[in-house]
Amino acid sequence: MTYGKFAYLYDDLMEEVPYDRWVEMVLKLKSKYNLKGDKLLDLACGTGELSVSLTGAGFDVIGVDLSGDMLAVANEKAENSGNQIPLYQQNMVELDVNTTFDIIGIFCDSLNYLQSEEEVIETFHKVLQHLDSGGLFIFDVHSVYKIMEVFMNQTFTHDQEDICYIWNCFQGEYPYSVEHELTFFVQDSNTNKYDRYDEFHSQRTFPVNQYQSWLSEAGFEFLEMTADFTDDSPTNDSERIFFVARKP
Repeated sequence: MTYGKFAYLYDDLMEEVPYDRWVEMVLKLKSKYNLKGDKLLDLACGTGELSVSLTGAGFDVIGVDLSGDMLAVANEKAENSGNQIPLYQQNMVELDVNTTFDIIGIFCDSLNYLQSEEEVIETFHKVLQHLDSGGLFIFDVHSVYKIMEVFMNQTFTHDQEDICYIWNCFQGEYPYSVEHELTFFVQDSNTNKYDRYDEFHSQRTFPVNQYQSWLSEAGFEFLEMTADFTDDSPTNDSERIFFVARKP
């Protein structure tokens, strides 16, 4: 799944996303599991918001994303922040950056853009290959509850002076999957007229025990699973599930 025009609108529309909480979580996990190294791969880094923040927190970050448009935004953002962050355009399923890391993160439910079990399994194997021994794999996904009860058959809107959107959600092709149909209206600063852009995104999740099983089968040591930026285990109505695993 790639982003087109949406890549250049993403940060304006997602300004309430709590990126600082992901940074706090990574720092906390690094300390909790006595990880000494700071080399971190931000896999599916998007516009680089977390990559820049994690660099500011002391990590040596490399970013990878499938979307060239997202990476263009990330590169400009890194330069404006005074950071040099190597960025690579790759599909996470085919990850190959010829180095290893202390931490690999797939944040902001990016793993949910993979549409098949095989893609998730292969991604886990690629991540394991790119971790140093003792390295941490951290990722978060939408829960089954979030997909089926919060997103499904819902319409969301956003209206501000220069950007607005209509976001419709429909049942996807696979179990626990959702199709996002997004229509954006963006004001042209020169004419004050609004240009329309349409994008279509798909997300799929799996039950938590399935993720745990795939991690174990790939060769990871499963460490913990929490929900919604807390230290608590997931419940039936948790919306975002966090997984932490380690390469033996």
